[in-house]
Amino acid sequence: MYSGHGSKNSKGRERKTTLFEFLLPKDIYTHVSARVDIWLWVFERCLRPLWVVALFSTVGPITEQAVISFLEFLFGSSPELESNFFWMLLYALMSLLCYDFIFFIIHYAMHKIPVLWAIHKVHHSAEVLTPLTRSREHFLAGPIWAGGSAFSFAFAAGIFAYLFNGGITQATILGAGFFSFIFGLTGAFRHYHVQFHYPHWLSQWIQSPAMHHTHHSYLKKHWDTNMAAVTSIYDRMFGTLYIPEKDEYTPWGIGPQTQHEYRSFWQNTVGPFRDWHRMINKGDSPQAGALSIAEEEKRNQNITDVPL
Repeated sequence: MYSGHGSKNSKGRERKTTLFEFLLPKDIYTHVSARVDIWLWVFERCLRPLWVVALFSTVGPITEQAVISFLEFLFGSSPELESNFFWMLLYALMSLLCYDFIFFIIHYAMHKIPVLWAIHKVHHSAEVLTPLTRSREHFLAGPIWAGGSAFSFAFAAGIFAYLFNGGITQATILGAGFFSFIFGLTGAFRHYHVQFHYPHWLSQWIQSPAMHHTHHSYLKKHWDTNMAAVTSIYDRMFGTLYIPEKDEYTPWGIGPQTQHEYRSFWQNTVGPFRDWHRMINKGDSPQAGALSIAEEEKRNQNITDVPL
C-alpha cells in the first residue's frame, strides 16, 4: 500500500525501505530509548494495579453518585428511559468527549506548568516511537492520568445512570463506549514510527497518528500542539491544533540541550526529583530544548561536518 514509503527512521525522517525494515526497523527497536521504554513499561505495569484500583474504586463511584444526586436535586427522580441504539451512540460519544476534554486539560497543564512538566518530560524523552512508548510514563504520572480517566468516565456514566435509572450497561458494548472501543484498537499507532495520515478534513475532527508524531517532535513549531487524545475539537478551540504535511520531519525527544539527562531508566526515574530540586534551590525551571528549523538544520550540518 505504501510502496516502502511512510516509515520513519530513528531521526524522524521518512525513508523508503523493504517490508521487514518498514515494520520493524533495526535502528528504532535497538535504540537505547526503545530499551528504556521496556523497563519503564514493566515498572509502570507493576505499580498500575495499586493506583488504578484505588482511584477507580474511589474517584469513579464518588463522582458518579455526586452527578446522580445533583441531577435528582435539579430534576427530581430518574425518567427511567429505555435504552436503544441512539442512546448507545450518544452515551459513547458523551464518554469520549468527557474523557478527551479532561485528558486535554491535564495534558495542557503538564506542558505548561513546570512542576508537572518535570513528570511528563519522561514521556517526551522518548527519542524513537514504539508501541510501548504509549506507557512510557514516570510512576508519578500514572495516578494523575488514572484519576482524570476515572472522573471523566464516571461523570458521563452518572448522567446516563440517572437517565436510565442505573441500567447503564445496556448503553455500552462489553461495558465500554463504542468510540472508546475504537480508540482502544487504534491508539497504539500514535506511538509508532509509521506515519498514518488522515485526510485534512478528517484531521480537523479526529487526531491521526501522524499528528502525534509532531506532538513528540522537539521542533518549536511542533511544541505544545495536539494535546487531546482522540478528537481535534479542543485543540481547535484552544489554538493548539497542528496538522502535519505528508512526510514532515519530526525529530523526537526533548531536544539536544537536555536529552542527555533523560537517556537511561534511572535518569528518567529520578529526573523529576532532580528538576524539582533545581527549582527550589536555584529558581531554575528546566524546560525541553525545543529548536527552530534553522537551529536544527545548523545542528545537523555540524554533526555531518564532524570527521569520523
